[in-house]
Amino acid sequence: MSINVLSSVKRVLVTGVGGPTPRSFVRSIKYFGGVHKDLFEFIGIDSNPRAYGLYDKSLFTKTFLVPRAEEDLYWSRINEIIMENNIDAAIVLPESEVLEWAKNHSRLTKKIKLHLPDYRLAEVLVNKFKLHNLLKDTDYIPHYMKLDPKNFSYDSLVRLLGNKFWVRGTEGSSGMGSLKIDSEKKLHQWIEMNPEIDEFLATEYLSGRNLACKLLYFNNALLASACAERVKYIMAKVAPSGITGNTAFGRLLNDARLVEIGTTALSLVSREKDVGLNGIYTIDFKEDRNGIPKITEVNIRHVAFTSSFAAAGANLPLLTLLKLFDETDRTEETIHYIFSENYVFLRDVDAMPVLLKESELF
Repeated sequence: MSINVLSSVKRVLVTGVGGPTPRSFVRSIKYFGGVHKDLFEFIGIDSNPRAYGLYDKSLFTKTFLVPRAEEDLYWSRINEIIMENNIDAAIVLPESEVLEWAKNHSRLTKKIKLHLPDYRLAEVLVNKFKLHNLLKDTDYIPHYMKLDPKNFSYDSLVRLLGNKFWVRGTEGSSGMGSLKIDSEKKLHQWIEMNPEIDEFLATEYLSGRNLACKLLYFNNALLASACAERVKYIMAKVAPSGITGNTAFGRLLNDARLVEIGTTALSLVSREKDVGLNGIYTIDFKEDRNGIPKITEVNIRHVAFTSSFAAAGANLPLLTLLKLFDETDRTEETIHYIFSENYVFLRDVDAMPVLLKESELF
């Protein structure tokens, strides 16, 4: 990919730095950016005064406490920070803020570089039931049913999905409300334990591998793809489902199937909503018992192990920033990242990822 050399250091605002994903994005540049690592300066923001990233001076030149995205003073504070710190671009990563910026970025008083999905697309993708409905006539999703916690028939669920099925909240990440159900009693208990979830999505239980495909789009063109398998999760024992949304052990994959299914599904949804594709999409898959991958959700952002990709040369954060500041109109060829070795990655809380050949594992 040929990108013009930047004429000056660019100042990039990064939101939600209390979470692992924004810090993983910045680490991808700082530690794996090669000759480009000093082209960007990062300013972090978060609404939690105890957010780890607010105090991480190794990643952020400056950090600021801001109101929550849904609060009235959010945009005035964002505009103050942008103006006072001469911000050139913003990387928006928690999904609540991606939605807020996608819907209301016109409230910015200074024009800066942004890489966001169209709101009409984003609000569908983050809702798992809406996503499944839009893909219901394809083979890309498992059998499913929306579950109203106050009014449902367990027998109807079993008839459609079988004696074992999966439930989760229709919105939210990190396995929100997720559990394998194999009895009516367990389902009722789980609903009582999650009173804040207004609706669940019930799907057939998929017993195979947990896979992910990252697709980077600019102006309706696919710029890059990279695939991986999630195997183990950080602090998995604290989650009844064993899934926390933060991968501890995974594999980097070369899997053209995931790219084909993912790009086709996104095209179907974007056509249905009559909007183009722009932004980073992480599509989660689970294989059925025959090894066929089914889409379980679409994240409208990077995910926490994005720096593990970068360690192996698939630096999607760097590619994003370089493309944002490329002033030419040329069309780039799609980069499908292919890994020459069977790489695995190991991650821990607030630690740099470890990349190994699988043969090097003890």
